[in-house]
Amino acid sequence: MSEIKYRTADVDGFKVFYREAGSPGAPKLLLLHGFPSAGHMFRDLIPQLSDKFHIVAPDLPGFGQSDMPPRDKFNYTFDGIAGVIDRFTEVIGLDRFAVYVFDYGAPTGFRLALKHPERITAIISQNGNAYEEGLSDGWTPIKAYWQDPSQENRDALRAFLTPETTRWQYTHGTSDPQAVSPDGQNLDNYYMARPGAHDVQLDLFGDYKSNVALYPAFQSYFRTRQPPFLAVWGKNDPFFVPPGAEAFKRDNPKAVVKFFDTGHFALETHAAEIAQSIREFLSR
Repeated sequence: MSEIKYRTADVDGFKVFYREAGSPGAPKLLLLHGFPSAGHMFRDLIPQLSDKFHIVAPDLPGFGQSDMPPRDKFNYTFDGIAGVIDRFTEVIGLDRFAVYVFDYGAPTGFRLALKHPERITAIISQNGNAYEEGLSDGWTPIKAYWQDPSQENRDALRAFLTPETTRWQYTHGTSDPQAVSPDGQNLDNYYMARPGAHDVQLDLFGDYKSNVALYPAFQSYFRTRQPPFLAVWGKNDPFFVPPGAEAFKRDNPKAVVKFFDTGHFALETHAAEIAQSIREFLSR
């Protein structure tokens, strides 16, 4: 286990906060978090991998301790987020790396792979979707906003931003909700309570349709590039369902798919098992 460092990178004037651990000479692993969290979601995973890998876990723009500029100063889209993270990897010198993608981290990481396929050594997707069959009925109100971006439909999505919903995201599908630490979710709620944070997240809900539009391009990348691919999936995820994990094997037949009896935030309950799966997969 190596010491974790907490750093900030200046990405063309945009402050990106990140966690870093492991030897700089070790194989590189970029960890990309999802909604509504930040790099702290990897707090249990990083120590279990840092002896073998050089790990970098940034907070995405608008999340955690990275900058959250006003909406008239930054375009809160997944293209915008991916653009900052792309430059971030260049600024800190990540030239070739495996990428772990979760939730929002998936369309971010997959965009990096499309733009720089030569830089990606492997992909680990933990409930990071790229197929329409992976979207559950829980997306219905968000899809309604895509079809009609009215104020009424936008306001209907504010229910996803409450502390109660954050708690539900962490505990739904787990065998014992009392075994899920409140630490990560409470920190998520702290960041979500900042002025302007809700409208940033509502913008991203609306722009998520751009990810679905890119699914065919992501799938073509999997087929043509055949990157080493591991899917580690909380099978009880209320948003990204198991058919989305199985679908990776359709385009990348050598993909390894593993299911765990837990929910969306699988690392909260199965960090050790997922870490072991990653170690085995990346050492092959």
